[in-house]
Amino acid sequence: MDAQDGRYIDPADQWVLDPETGTYRLRLDPGDAPAATVPPQGGRRARRGEQRSVQAPAPSREGGRRGAVKPSRKAKRSTKGKVLMWTAGTLGFVLLAGSAGAYFLYRHFDGNISTVDVGTAGNKHATSHDAVNILVIGTDSRVGLSGKYGDSDNIGHADTTLLVHVAKDRSNATVMSIPRDMIVGIPACPTKQKDGSTKTIPATARADFSPRFNESLGQAGRDPGCTMRTVTQITGLSIDHFMMVDFEAVKTLSTAVGGVPICLTHAIDDTDPKGQGSHLKLTEGPHRVAGEQALQFVRTRHSLTNGSDLDRIHLQQQFLGSMIREMKSGDTLSDPGKLFKLANAATSALTVDTGIGSVAKLTGLAKDLSKVDPKNITFTTLPVKDNPAEIKYHATVVVDETRAPQLFRAIKNDVSLTGSPKKKPAAADARLRGPKADPSQVRVAVYNGGGPQGAARTTQEWLQGTKGVGHAGNGGNAPGAKQQRTSLTYGPDQADQARALAAMMGLPASALRPGTDAAGPGADMTLTLGADYRGAGVAFADPDKPPADIQTARADKKECVG
Repeated sequence: MDAQDGRYIDPADQWVLDPETGTYRLRLDPGDAPAATVPPQGGRRARRGEQRSVQAPAPSREGGRRGAVKPSRKAKRSTKGKVLMWTAGTLGFVLLAGSAGAYFLYRHFDGNISTVDVGTAGNKHATSHDAVNILVIGTDSRVGLSGKYGDSDNIGHADTTLLVHVAKDRSNATVMSIPRDMIVGIPACPTKQKDGSTKTIPATARADFSPRFNESLGQAGRDPGCTMRTVTQITGLSIDHFMMVDFEAVKTLSTAVGGVPICLTHAIDDTDPKGQGSHLKLTEGPHRVAGEQALQFVRTRHSLTNGSDLDRIHLQQQFLGSMIREMKSGDTLSDPGKLFKLANAATSALTVDTGIGSVAKLTGLAKDLSKVDPKNITFTTLPVKDNPAEIKYHATVVVDETRAPQLFRAIKNDVSLTGSPKKKPAAADARLRGPKADPSQVRVAVYNGGGPQGAARTTQEWLQGTKGVGHAGNGGNAPGAKQQRTSLTYGPDQADQARALAAMMGLPASALRPGTDAAGPGADMTLTLGADYRGAGVAFADPDKPPADIQTARADKKECVG
């Protein structure tokens, strides 16, 4: 709402259709200069035959507007076509922000977006020709909410955090939820202060019961850059950007799209004996939630199976996947009024890093990442296990050091958790097919290129003592930088030995590196153990296959949870 000279002005009345161009523009008072239509994004000159202004959505009002010119059939078709042109960008942004739908952009929306300079924690480029990692943070800040959701002085922590990884070729995306109550170490974090100076928040080492992951934001003045650095420390993945929303964002955005469909396996009454909880009450089966009820849904946990944050994560994943489907199949994108509300709500709700801190940059990022087909968008959760130091309550968890690294490697290698749409090269598969040499004929020198101390010696002894390998030498530490993946280099006349050794050690085809020169009689193959080494006799994970036993949910599939 607005007021001019004491008169109430409805925002919807500030947009009028220009009959000459078929586009919406801002209405000016009589006597003012002619209203200017919104310029095309990025200042691009319109090609011959194109409209010379971007379609600006005019929020509709029942019964129409007095003074508005009725659009012609031609103008209506043009408006719909321009709206549909932005569909891909909208979906891409909803995918990334989980609850956000910025899609096209006028300078009006730039002022809505809040930014944080995270320094070297993020990539300054908005788009990239490489894989992209974006951290989406839902903060539980109560500031400005008048105590409606508890402590109004709560500055907010990383209550809901998702790592969104989009493959280099945009063939697939993985959205990994990070449990808030996971015990982790938090690295030292340089943070920008209001006066322009930089203050480094000291690191907090991991102990039996602290710190929890959610303390990587808010606690001791930590900003989103601290959360980004913490995720990098846990996963080994560099984070390019962050997007952060609060409680109000879930309410306004779910309302803007007309509600989000969800489905429950059993009835929920989330009020615990102490009067806490989200106060959500829903029967078993399908529902459509919006506003306050949508916020209750993503916050609820007390009446779920285990009443834990891990159960709540499944609800949140269903909500986000449903949001994507709703944006794609609903009438949101063909309704200018809904589009305006959604864009305004999304940009007002967002806090992002300075690298994507404008409507134009967000749009470019969304259009780039929206190339991912929803059927290849997979939700999962960082593998954890009960905190062994907490015997009684099991309120906290720790990283599962066996399963989590396998998931991190799959993400880093752009592996789709729903089954990669790309086939492994036939040549790689062929390396494991064919005759195998007798173990007594296998000759190999073992080097430690990234495994734990003593890995080369342990493996050398295991190969000779347990597997009967004819010759296994301990080469010590490999020269050069540490490598993430184990490799086996061999000559063309040693292929049968390589296949035999690969079978003994559980090496995937991608670990075999055939050379071009004949090795000659008595020559050794070279086995270099990487950071993926987990012990002699422990099979290596295939980076071209999704890890087994990992919880997943697809963005294009409807399912009931609870």
